[in-house]
Amino acid sequence: MSLNPADDRLAALLPEHVLRPVTPAYLEDARGREPGQAGLVAAPRTTEEVSLIVRACAQARVGIVTRGGGTGLVGGQIMWDGPAPLVLSLERMTALRGIWAQENVLVAEAGMTLQAVRDAAAGQGRLFPLSLASQGSAAIGGCLSTNAGGVTALRYGSARALCLGVEAVLPDGSIVHDLKRLRKDNTGYDLRDLLIGAEGTLGVITAASLRIVLPPPEVGTAMLEVPDPGAALSLLALAEARMAGCVTAFELIAGQGLAFLSEVLPEIRQPLPGAGWSVLIEVGLPLGTPADGALEGLLEEAMEQGLVCDGVIAQSGTQAAEFWTLREHLPEANRRIGSIVSHDISLPLSEISRFIQDAGQVARAMEEDIRINCFGHLGDGNLHYNMFPAKGRTRAEYGDLGQRLAERIHGMVIERGGSFSAEHGVGRVKVQDLQRWGDPARLAAMRAIKTALDPLGIMNPGAVLPR
Repeated sequence: MSLNPADDRLAALLPEHVLRPVTPAYLEDARGREPGQAGLVAAPRTTEEVSLIVRACAQARVGIVTRGGGTGLVGGQIMWDGPAPLVLSLERMTALRGIWAQENVLVAEAGMTLQAVRDAAAGQGRLFPLSLASQGSAAIGGCLSTNAGGVTALRYGSARALCLGVEAVLPDGSIVHDLKRLRKDNTGYDLRDLLIGAEGTLGVITAASLRIVLPPPEVGTAMLEVPDPGAALSLLALAEARMAGCVTAFELIAGQGLAFLSEVLPEIRQPLPGAGWSVLIEVGLPLGTPADGALEGLLEEAMEQGLVCDGVIAQSGTQAAEFWTLREHLPEANRRIGSIVSHDISLPLSEISRFIQDAGQVARAMEEDIRINCFGHLGDGNLHYNMFPAKGRTRAEYGDLGQRLAERIHGMVIERGGSFSAEHGVGRVKVQDLQRWGDPARLAAMRAIKTALDPLGIMNPGAVLPR
């Protein structure tokens, strides 16, 4: 069914106080791609106003693109073609509706930033474990809509695992009131899990019940140089054997990433400059189990086994923060260098080492002088495998190499039982990838669900599934 552009006729159906000027800020994404389009921008304050807006768009046959913090990396929050949509911004829905520290639950509106959620939990002596480099601007609704992962997914899971219930507006304007604070609720289909990860194509999440935890009383952080990714995986297995369930994060960093930091962000301190491969590990242990001692024991055994060449254990919270600052600035350094192509992939752990070796050979056979920066959340198999121009060359000089590389890399990932989208989602950028690589039966079920819930096709048209 064809849609109409958002225009004055739709504006007449909406309260004037929810409308906002269409400014560039609503049409940009974090990758700096070509701006999207919008006929109108609405910024509701309440779930009831969201419902009214969605009903009006359904009546007028106008598409809706929901926008949180705008930090998505696959174009899910911007629309480049088709009839100009209404951008539904959740910027005013930022309330903390409640916090129950004894239950380890808080309820936040969807426009609340991830950092604000973490701060609210910390104010009650609790931790909301989801942690992203963009948490100062990423909205919790967007984190849920994309099922964001981040650096602590190894221990605490992705956003889905931290959500107990949602409030949402469906494509017909009806409101799902499911902000339960329950760990167990077997009462039929789980709409929460259906809406999480749907990227706004099945409804608008307006609030969520979130699981918070007591922070580990003993926390330790270390940067360890390893000979290669295979040794890093063996180190992970050793760490988990010694500290079962207590490894919070395990990040793989390539030497190319450190070189990029030296090139464009020289002010970032590097504890292991020149390392070919390194690992950033954080552990959280029970009271009375010193984390420094646990890391020292791990380092000693790992060096005996030849898994670690060198290492630095943080001696203070400040030093640990410096380690994390390095890791969090890897994407910024990549952005400043400017990639030919970027991949957000996941693989079974046993496939990672061989994949990195084989993918490097394939890529350099296609273009010998490209630079490869492979880093990411090794503990849960999520790699950011990105290719860059040789120093002194520009992306434009490589023509369609990025497209050809993406096809080869994604094919290698699928052959190994992996995913071409680990934590960033599908958005609009990877729609064709999903059509090519997705399981046919799963895609058919997704289309059936989309048609059943959104028969007019107004919810984020063109994202995840083609129009």
